[in-house]
Amino acid sequence: MSNILYVLLDGAEDDPNPQLGGKKPVEIAEMPYLYDRARHAFRTTGRGYTHLFLNEFFTGHPPEVPRGALEALGLGLPIMDPKRTAYRLSPAEIDDGMVRWSYHASEFSDELQSVMMSHMDIFEGRDPQIRFFINGRAVLTMECDDVPETPSPPVDAPCAEIPGVLGEFVKAVADDMGGITDYPWGCGKFGHQYPAHPCFNNLTAISDSPTSLGVCASLGQKIMLIDDLDERFPAAVEALEHGDVFLHIDEVDEYSHQKDHEKKKWVLEHTDRMMEKHFPDVENVVYFADHGTSCVTGEHILTDVPVWTSIDCGIAPGTIHPLPDLVPDIAKHKRR
Repeated sequence: MSNILYVLLDGAEDDPNPQLGGKKPVEIAEMPYLYDRARHAFRTTGRGYTHLFLNEFFTGHPPEVPRGALEALGLGLPIMDPKRTAYRLSPAEIDDGMVRWSYHASEFSDELQSVMMSHMDIFEGRDPQIRFFINGRAVLTMECDDVPETPSPPVDAPCAEIPGVLGEFVKAVADDMGGITDYPWGCGKFGHQYPAHPCFNNLTAISDSPTSLGVCASLGQKIMLIDDLDERFPAAVEALEHGDVFLHIDEVDEYSHQKDHEKKKWVLEHTDRMMEKHFPDVENVVYFADHGTSCVTGEHILTDVPVWTSIDCGIAPGTIHPLPDLVPDIAKHKRR
């Protein structure tokens, strides 16, 4: 089969970890299937966030669409009308003038969502639509022109003033939740999008993340939002019969933000077992990371990132291959 399976191990790169004897989880994780199947290893240029990397991965160009608008597409929210603006909302605590991002929001996400829905009347007359996803995160779209400049996670930062009704909403939620709220960032309207590389063949994207799904939806590719990790693999098997597949393992990044190197190691190893189970004979497979996420600090790391592939594309081991050229150069050497 000539179709290509692209597997994103989100945030797989890491800092040397004192609790692992100075090694990284990706270095000590037992992944025999990956190393046996994808023997050609090199690196490419990472980006600070997944949407920045994937837009360049799929198109060869940095994005001109803000993250919130891409995620709105990934969640099926209306955003193409120029009257509408998208707001990415992430759980955080506002304390002493600081925004402190929460990656353990599962402890209070149900209450947070309930409180947020109780204050949606603040947006009356603006046709607000909201979708929640992993651990209390959300995307809100509405008819509004306010695009606040706010800090981005995962680094805690001074709280920026949020204008208009969105500011009222964030404050109302925080007042009810003792300082906890969903704080906006990555806000904006849908803009220009570049076309995907022509070498992709009827690609299907499978993920629990509206970030990656939104990038693919903006390119007209088929998307499947599947929350359960194990359920993504059989869906990918079926989709690979009909074209290329992009399979996103977002949990690698999530456990890194939680500073849990044991969970990160576990999900890398579990992914390897699931790949061996569902893709024992895959011929064209590409594993890659988009950025580093440190289990030591919980923050993103801007660094070159690993690529492993079964496709011999003539790239020397250790070479740093330019991200815009990565997919075309791999695809032209795939097994047919």
